[in-house]
Amino acid sequence: CFAFRLPAIPKMIVSFPLFQTCPHFINDARQRLFWLILGVFAFFWPVQLPAQVRSAQVVSSPDGHLSVEVLLTPQGQATYTVRFDQDVVMPASVLGLIRDDGDFSAGLRLMSVSPSEPVSDTYQMRHGKRQQITYRANRRVIHLANRAGQKLDIQFQVANDGVAFRYHFPEHSADLKTIRTEATSFQFRADTKGWLQPCAVSKSGWNATNPSYEEHYWQNTPLAELPPSAAGWAYPALFQSGPYWLLLSETAPNRNYCGTRLKQVGHSSTLKTELADPRETVSGGVALPTSQLPWTTPWRLITVGTSLATIVESTLGTDLARPAIPGDFSFVKPGRAAWSWGYYQDDSTTFDAQKSFIDYAARMGWEYNLVDAKWDRRIGHEKMDELAAYAATKRVGLLLWYNSSGDWNTVPLTPKSRLLTPADRNQEFARLREMGIRGIKVDFFGGDGQSMMAYYQDLTEAAAKYGLVVNYHGATLPRGWQRTYPNLLTAEAVRGYETVPAQEADRRLQPTHCSMLPFTRNVFDPMDYTPTLFSELSDANRATTNAFELALPFLFLSGIQHIVEVSAGMAKVPDYVQQLMKDLPVVWDDTRFVAGFPGKLVVIARRAGRTWYVAGINGEAISKSVELKLPFISAKTGVLVTDGATNRTFEKTTLTTDNTGTTRLVIRPNGGFVLTFQE
Repeated sequence: CFAFRLPAIPKMIVSFPLFQTCPHFINDARQRLFWLILGVFAFFWPVQLPAQVRSAQVVSSPDGHLSVEVLLTPQGQATYTVRFDQDVVMPASVLGLIRDDGDFSAGLRLMSVSPSEPVSDTYQMRHGKRQQITYRANRRVIHLANRAGQKLDIQFQVANDGVAFRYHFPEHSADLKTIRTEATSFQFRADTKGWLQPCAVSKSGWNATNPSYEEHYWQNTPLAELPPSAAGWAYPALFQSGPYWLLLSETAPNRNYCGTRLKQVGHSSTLKTELADPRETVSGGVALPTSQLPWTTPWRLITVGTSLATIVESTLGTDLARPAIPGDFSFVKPGRAAWSWGYYQDDSTTFDAQKSFIDYAARMGWEYNLVDAKWDRRIGHEKMDELAAYAATKRVGLLLWYNSSGDWNTVPLTPKSRLLTPADRNQEFARLREMGIRGIKVDFFGGDGQSMMAYYQDLTEAAAKYGLVVNYHGATLPRGWQRTYPNLLTAEAVRGYETVPAQEADRRLQPTHCSMLPFTRNVFDPMDYTPTLFSELSDANRATTNAFELALPFLFLSGIQHIVEVSAGMAKVPDYVQQLMKDLPVVWDDTRFVAGFPGKLVVIARRAGRTWYVAGINGEAISKSVELKLPFISAKTGVLVTDGATNRTFEKTTLTTDNTGTTRLVIRPNGGFVLTFQE
């Protein structure tokens, strides 16, 4: 600019009317120099300092492919744009929130920006995709102030597989602040399709138990064609946008924030963050985020990749979670569980029936037996003492069901009202520890309000003090809590197997539903789907084959796999199938995506020790020939268990890969397989 424009400035200056009428200004050298310098600054000032250019900041992933650009509009609104190799993956989306004492969604000023710095973390998980995990990202903090001078930091961390950001209020206050609205939005390209689970309206459903996060997903749906959802859409939500796959979720909620969900803006390609329904609270507690300052929100996560492998293999949900709380967690044993209610339901909650299920778990080498609702009335504490002692002789741990209670539901199932206060919890958990009980299943929670999110964490921490593992049902997404609280082994938050026997629509949709879950609900957090039934249902045939059912617990991730199949049904399948179910790992050393498309097909390889398990299911009622590329497995010959001549039989063969680790197999309609390699 200087090279082309500076020579013209003296002529431009002397042509001004002021200089024509005041020639003595021109004759004074010092005056001429003054006006020359002033003219240069006046000429370049508008070019250098528009608001958008001044505030643009970029954070890139360690490998340089993924980046996010943050800028302020002339109106002082913070926005971010996500790019992959400079291609816009997520167009400019809004940042900010509104507190009861200040607006941080507009009128913002950029105060400073931290330099980009690398962050890394190495940690261990007790269950999930892999035990040893390393996280690396680049971090920048955008320091802002609103019109009133109140401060807001937006912290960005960009890893190779995704973008994470959260808000931080750095000032100090003794009084409580409340966030009324989040302006956070996620703008998608017009061609985007989604896989989303609608949230149920609070206090609806059986005995006002919603939301329980057990709705059917809308799959492969253009965003403009999504139906209205009064209560919004649950995390995680999967999207295909051109050549890119994206997964939205959140992680690391503390006791000072509610769980959030997604809300579509009209029928557009924009989703925004929606705070919890005001009704979703513990008695007398708050729903909206309320805290003193300083205050940090949960992380918002955007996993991004050009392949579904990025989504399936990502660990962002635990990478950004809070580290484990202090304590001795040596009592935590992930494992498998026998479960009578899945097949026999309420009538099986008796002393004799549970004793037989303990024997069944012992024969299978499984760690647990779950005793479901009404045990306090149908068995009683005195006989439960006896049952727990018997289970101990069989090296089987008992898990007992509880109603979360409170005024958020009217469920009559017992035991209830035992866990509401610290005193209640200490008394009940001390009794369970004395009985030798190993864990609890707590059901029918009341949503995502801040006080309800705190209640989950209070329960989990209290259980840890008494050596109890935890399973939450009728509950929200764990959002990385399994890292923070190692005794939290699983949670439902899914339309699981229990609806299949009861509803024809669920039987019909089970194949596509199950083949979608590894790409959505189960990407980051453990999921208690309660899989695997080889027996026929009492009133209708299953849509899935036996090999489909066999593959499920190898595909689904859960710190406890509650197996629906009962002893009589297990005895009817071949010995090699029983052996797979006996050997079923729940702690994995590695996970690799092999093939698939949400709702149509999924094949995943997981390694436990020196054994690779490659499992797959076909979500459609058509036969499929599938190419398996397994270059990461050194062994070339594996043992294949798949469907036999009919949907209710098995076949065992060997399968060999070529020099590139590639082979092919045919999967029956709504069928499946498990392929094992010994390294």
